[in-house]
Formats: sequence, C-alpha cells, structure tokens
Amino acid sequence: MTSAETTVLARLVRVALAEDVGAGDLTTRRLFPRAVKANAVILAKQPAIIAGLPAARAVFHAVDQTVRFRAGVREGARVEQGTIVATLSGDGRAILAGERVALNFLQHLSGVATLTRRFVDAVRGTRAVILDTRKTTPGLRLLEKYSTRMGGGRNHRMNLGDAVLIKDNHLALAGDLITAVRRARRGGRGPVEVEADTLDDVRAALDAGADVILLDNMPVATIKEAVLLIGTRAKTEVSGGVHLHNVREIAATGVDAISIGALTHSAPAVDLSMEVSAP
Repeated sequence: MTSAETTVLARLVRVALAEDVGAGDLTTRRLFPRAVKANAVILAKQPAIIAGLPAARAVFHAVDQTVRFRAGVREGARVEQGTIVATLSGDGRAILAGERVALNFLQHLSGVATLTRRFVDAVRGTRAVILDTRKTTPGLRLLEKYSTRMGGGRNHRMNLGDAVLIKDNHLALAGDLITAVRRARRGGRGPVEVEADTLDDVRAALDAGADVILLDNMPVATIKEAVLLIGTRAKTEVSGGVHLHNVREIAATGVDAISIGALTHSAPAVDLSMEVSAP
C-alpha cells in the first residue's frame, strides 16, 4: 500500500471499529472478564483473489497491538476454496471484537480484486488495459482502487484533480468541443480527454486535438469504426455497457483501455470466514 492508502486505512479502521464495537463488545466482555488465549484462521470459502490483508491486520492491531496476525498468502494471490488466508493468536476478546470489521474489509476488497481479475483475464492477449472509475463507495476510494490494482487492473483518475476529462455535461455549459479543449489547454499542462457518444463526436474531438477519446456507450460495430477513424491520432478508451460477456469483443477492436465502474460499485463480496479455537 502507498503511504496515502495507509493513512486513509488507519482512519477508516478507527471509524469502522467505533461503529461496530461501540461502547464495547458486550457478549465477549460478559463471557470473558479476563484475557483468554485463542487461535484463529481466516478461510476462503470460494475461489478468489485476495486483497485487504493490511486492512484486516490493522483492525486487529487497533483493538490489541499484541494480537499476532500472519498472512497465509500474498496480496493479489489467487486462492481456492479452503485456503487459509491468515492465522491469528492472542487475547480471544480482541480477536472476537475485531472479527466482523476485519472480514468486512477483507471480503469487500477481495471482491473488487476478484471481479477485476475476471475482466483482466478476459482481455488477456489484446492491447486493452482494464481501468477503474470514480464510481466508488464514498470514503473507500483509495482502498477500492488499491484492490483493482491487486486484481491486475490499473487506476484511472483518483479524483477530479488528476486529469482533464471533458464530458457531455461540461459541454452543456462550455458550448462546442473545440472551445472546451482550447480552454482546458490554456489552463495547464497534461493530456486532455474528451467523451464521445457518436462518430460525429469522435470527428469533433479529433479536430479539437484531444489526446484521449472516450468512446461512451457505443455498440461494438461503432467502436470498430471509431478506432479506425482515430488511428494513431489519439488514445482510445471505452466505457459504458461493458460486461464480462462482451469485454473480449470490445478489446478485440483495438482500443487502448476499457474503464468499468462495476469493478468498484458492483463487485460481490468474497465468502470468507473466521474460525476460532482454544490453544
């Protein structure tokens, strides 16, 4: 994880534990008024790509620094059902208190990585790279985008300050595309990306000198025409209407990148469980 991701993670762990543990784990506190030794394993209950082990470790250490957390696999590893993802030992009260929050992070982030890897595998052998988007869970963007990297994808813009992307709503206020691109270039350096819904939009983007053209919600046949029309004059990206059943066909058109919001907003959680035992 980057330093920025680690900083965000520490804040999120504090918030999540405050939300879940509240004033204290009432059940565990009544059953075990004093420390109780325990071991635990986190198991994969389905094939998956694992992401979020640093988050799980951070949760247990936030509850009790003396809990020993050992990753059983590396981040980004493909695991099968029954794989031991991590082992823990220490005060069972801390392990029980951190269980749900740790699994919530690990299951969600592994879900993002797993779905991303499915798309990456589907386009393997083509020139297309799989990108994420800003369609992320509020507050979790850095962690979700970290997880797309663990799944083999690449990060698109982290935020609106990362790059220029002129979309239809910008044009509704700016007027024509050529004017919008000129304004964007006058405002600073860096590539200018433009959204195109039709082949006429593509032609206008080329005339405006766009560096990257985003082919938005186009049928595959139109994407093919657009790629031929653009040639080497700009980079190409496809977004909208991308699914596992058609991503290979889209990649085969020769586009440079395919951005998919579903990687972060619709990834199903991976089925993981924690089993606790007395030493």
